[in-house]
Amino acid sequence: MSPRRPPAPNRQPNRPRIALALAGGGPLGAIHEVGALCALEEALPGLDFTDLNAYIGVSAGAFIAAGLANGMTPRQMCAAFIESDGGTDDLIDPSLFTRPAWREYRRRLRRLPSLAADAAWQVAAGKLPWVNALGLLGGALPNGLFDNRAMQAQLERVFSAPGRSNDFRQLRRPLVVVATDLDTGEAAPFGLPGWDTTPISRAVIASAALPGLYPPVAIHGRHYVDGALKKTIHASVLLDQGQDLLICLNPLVPFDASPRHAHHPAQAHDGKIPHLASVGLPAVLSQTFRSLIHSRLELGLKGYAHSHPECDIVLIEPDRHDPQMFRAGTFSYTLRRELAEHAYQQTRRWLRNRCAELAQVFGEHGVPLDLDSLFRERRLLPKLALRRSGNHLAERTHQVLDRLETELRRLAPETA
Repeated sequence: MSPRRPPAPNRQPNRPRIALALAGGGPLGAIHEVGALCALEEALPGLDFTDLNAYIGVSAGAFIAAGLANGMTPRQMCAAFIESDGGTDDLIDPSLFTRPAWREYRRRLRRLPSLAADAAWQVAAGKLPWVNALGLLGGALPNGLFDNRAMQAQLERVFSAPGRSNDFRQLRRPLVVVATDLDTGEAAPFGLPGWDTTPISRAVIASAALPGLYPPVAIHGRHYVDGALKKTIHASVLLDQGQDLLICLNPLVPFDASPRHAHHPAQAHDGKIPHLASVGLPAVLSQTFRSLIHSRLELGLKGYAHSHPECDIVLIEPDRHDPQMFRAGTFSYTLRRELAEHAYQQTRRWLRNRCAELAQVFGEHGVPLDLDSLFRERRLLPKLALRRSGNHLAERTHQVLDRLETELRRLAPETA
C-alpha cells in the first residue's frame, strides 16, 4: 500500500476517481483475481466494480478487466469462468485454452523440406558448421503450441451480448488492454486514443499471447504478444489520466519457503516446502518467473509513489507463504473451483488483518468497508460444488441445497 498522504484539494466528493489494474498470471492468475474480486465486492458494497473510473488489464488480467468494463460483475464472471455455469453465451470452456494449433503446425511443417535442403547445402559448401546449420531448422517450429482463435471467437460472443460491446469506444468507462509489439518490444495500450479501433476480444487475446504457448496475434500488420513482457501491471497508463484511488491485483508472487515460516497458517493445511530445489525444475522455473515479474512490480510501485503522490494505491496479492497457490502452477485450471475458493478466503483474511488501515483509505474515497460482512463466515462456492462429481445434474442439485442451507442459517437468528 502506498504511504498515507493528506487529501488532495481537487478531489471530487460526489464521484471519487477509483480505478482498477489487473496483472497477468495465466489461468491461475485469472482464477485468483476472480476470487479476490468477489471478496472485495462483498467487503465494499458501496463500490460498483462494473462502474469504476477506468480499467487496465495485462495478459490474464485483460480477460477480467474487459469483463468488468462490459458490465459483468465478479460473481457473473465466477459463474462463467470458475463454475462453467454462466449461461450458453458467457460460458468459458476450459478446453478453449488448450486447443492445439494444428494450422500453425501444418504451416510450419510445409517449410521443413526447403529449410532442411538449405541447411544441407550450406554444410556441404562449407559455409556453416553442421551445428549452426541446425539452427536454420528452427523455422519449422511452430510459434505456439495452442490455438487462441476459439477463445477469441467466444470472447466476441460474450462482448456482443445485449448491453455489452466489443468496441473500446462504446464502453461507458475507459478500458486499456496492454500487449507487447513483438518487433519493437514496446507496449501497445489498446483502448487509448489511436489504439481503440481494434476489437476488445482481439486485444485481449494479443495481451495474453504468452510466447511459446500461443502464436503472436496480427493486428494492423503488426504482431503482438503478452503484455507482461514489458511491465507487470502498466499502472502508469491510468495514473497519468488522474486517479484518486488505484486498486491493483497481482496474482503471482515469489514463494517464501524459509524455515521461520514453517508454521504459518497458510502452510498448515498443505504442508511446508522446505527447499524449492527438492521439488524439481518446474518449481525452480516458476519461482524464477515470479521473482522476475514481481521485482518489476515493486520497482514500479516505488516510482508511482513519487510520480503520482496524489493517488492512493492499494495492492492486493496472495500470501507469499502459501504453498497451495504455488503448487498449483501458473497454468493450472483443472482445480479452478478449489483455487477460486482459496483466493476468496485468503483475500477476506487479508482484508480483516488490515481492516483498520483499509477502512481509513477506502472511507476517504467514500467507500465504507463492511466489517460485519467481512467478519461473518462466508463462502464463494457451495461446499459440495468444490467436489467434481462428474454428474452435472447432481452437482447442480448439491449447489442448490448448499445455497438453501446457507440461507436457512442466515435467517435462523432472525426467527429465534
